[in-house]
Amino acid sequence: MEWRDNLVEEDAAIRELLVNSERIAVLGIKPESHAHTPAYYVPAYLVRAGYEVLPVPVYFPEVREILGKPVFRRLEEIPGEIDLTVVFRKPADIPQHLPDLLSKRPKAVWFQLGIRNDEVAEALARAGIRVVQDHCIMVDHRRLV
Repeated sequence: MEWRDNLVEEDAAIRELLVNSERIAVLGIKPESHAHTPAYYVPAYLVRAGYEVLPVPVYFPEVREILGKPVFRRLEEIPGEIDLTVVFRKPADIPQHLPDLLSKRPKAVWFQLGIRNDEVAEALARAGIRVVQDHCIMVDHRRLV
């Protein structure tokens, strides 16, 4: 299999990812005090849609729980497998998370709308991890599932 096959762009493949995912880690999630931001209300939507959302905030060291779930500071601290990691980070900030992503090996990584980092996407794809870039998971879920 060619590594580029792990770069997910077609609606059918995106729908398949959404349907087959249950546990979603959200890297860069924000707490309830930021409810007006996509990094909070998109994960809240995922919870309402029936997914198990595992919060991994980057800032907010005082926050211990988001959306009723305990927070993790790194993906590798999350017990068990992760189906999908949704990333709310600026493109320039994503490379610092690559070792953690590769260590945890989620089945797929989803860069939210407006977020694209081709170098990190290639590294993940070469490691056998599927990657969606520059898509809003909430919009695609509403549209495809």
